[in-house]
Amino acid sequence: MVKIAPSILSADFTRLGDEVRAISRAGADYVHIDVMDGHFVPNLTFGPPVIKALRGCTDLPLDVHLMISNPDPYIAVYAEAGGDLIGVHAEACTHLHRTLQCIREHDKKASVTLNPHTPLCSIEYVLDMVSQVLIMSVNPGFGGQKYIPASTGKIARLKKMIDDRGLNVDIEVDGGITGDSIGPVARAGANVFVSGTGVFKHPEGYAEAIKEMRKNAGG
Repeated sequence: MVKIAPSILSADFTRLGDEVRAISRAGADYVHIDVMDGHFVPNLTFGPPVIKALRGCTDLPLDVHLMISNPDPYIAVYAEAGGDLIGVHAEACTHLHRTLQCIREHDKKASVTLNPHTPLCSIEYVLDMVSQVLIMSVNPGFGGQKYIPASTGKIARLKKMIDDRGLNVDIEVDGGITGDSIGPVARAGANVFVSGTGVFKHPEGYAEAIKEMRKNAGG
C-alpha cells in the first residue's frame, strides 16, 4: 500500500500546526518529522515540545526520524511526546539491536535509516525487529536536494532481502521525491514516500501533490 509522508521540514514554520492540519485534510498518510541535532547532521530542527504540540493537531501517525547522534537517551522522550514510528540511523547507533529493542519496549514502531553510502548488510541481523527501513536517497540534513540515482538499485535489493525472508517491512524513501520521480522508486519496491518540497511547494496545492504522487506510484 502506497503511503505519502509529507516532511514538515519544508512547511511554513510560522504556522506549523495549520500546515499539519492541511496535509491531514489533503490525504497524507503520515506526518514526517526530521529531528536534527546539529551534530549528526549540520542543521537543527524540532525538539520534543514541538512533537507534543503537533500531536494535538492531527490523528495521523507521527513518523519521527531521529537524525541525531547517540539516540538512546532520547527515545523515551520522543515516545512520550507522541511519536508513533521512531526511526534511528544505523550509523548513529553503537548497539543498534539494543536501540531498536528500546523503541519496541516503548510500544512504538521501530524504523532504521541508512544513509546513501551505508550498505544493506549493516541491518541484515536486525531486519526482523523493524516495521520500516528508511533509505536516504539524498545526504541528510537539508531539504530540496536531488534524488541520488544509485538509491533505486539499493531499494530493489532491500525489497528482495525482505521478500526472501518473508517479512512484513515497509520501505520508506526520503530525498528528492516528487510526482515526477516517484514512479521508478515505487517500481523498485518502496511503498512509503517522504516528500518535503514536492508537497509543500507544489504549485497546485497539497492535495493535488499527494494525489499525483499516489497515482504515479501506482497506489
